[in-house]
Amino acid sequence: MGSNWENFLKNLGEWTGTFTQISTDGEILGSTPSILTLEGLEDNQLVKFRLRRFANNIDEPPTSDRSQEYRSLGRQAVFFDTGAFSKGSIQVAPFAEFGAEYGFVAENRRSRLVQLFDKQSNFASLTLIREIRSGTDAQLRPDLTVAQLVGKWSGTACTHYADWRDPDTMPTHLEISQVGDSLQQQLSFGDRTISSTAKIDGHRLHFDEATPRTILLLPDGVSSNTPFQVSHRQPFFVEAAWLLADDLRQRLIRTYNDKGEWVSSTHVIETRFRNADATRTS
Repeated sequence: MGSNWENFLKNLGEWTGTFTQISTDGEILGSTPSILTLEGLEDNQLVKFRLRRFANNIDEPPTSDRSQEYRSLGRQAVFFDTGAFSKGSIQVAPFAEFGAEYGFVAENRRSRLVQLFDKQSNFASLTLIREIRSGTDAQLRPDLTVAQLVGKWSGTACTHYADWRDPDTMPTHLEISQVGDSLQQQLSFGDRTISSTAKIDGHRLHFDEATPRTILLLPDGVSSNTPFQVSHRQPFFVEAAWLLADDLRQRLIRTYNDKGEWVSSTHVIETRFRNADATRTS
């Protein structure tokens, strides 16, 4: 298992992409082109960050150009062995904005998502950043659909804790099925099993439970999973996922306790089992 810094270095390179603004209903509001550069210097002890954003295309002068240097990473940023990362607010506080950012890396692709909640703690907006390593022919993924999620998934979850105790790793099993206009999920990890049902509403999945939440199915195989409102009085989690191949998915989860304190970040890598797979192994 690499160090946080070593895993951060797996994001080095020049990435050409788009910043896409998305409403809380999952509607596309607009996009702007971007070039993000992460350059390792001084034997990778220093990383120079530069983000340029453009009005229409990258052949024009940028409308913004921001640079920063890193020799260390903040406590709230957790990087996993694939280079995937999760960072965001450490504490939910009254009359303060709350946010989380997730990043997934796979060879010449990155897919990132930012979830923002307003000062009343209500879910307010999403930004989806789809990036391709400059000079490669990597392709974006299709828009995510319910059919792409249905099936039996098995994987491994790695959890890093806010108090920096040793990470935990455990197997996960997820079964997703569609019954009419409902989606049923059964998630098992460790000795726990959680069942839930959502109403399918186009590209939205509505879970009407103790803490109502919505999963939005987005472009590039990405999904966003948030409660309608975050709280400093009851536990909750926020999540992003990326279907980076037909039968391969990664998920990133940030968990908060009943005081609104960030407790842990989890990275799940899971694969779907097809009937043909079961036949070959029987």
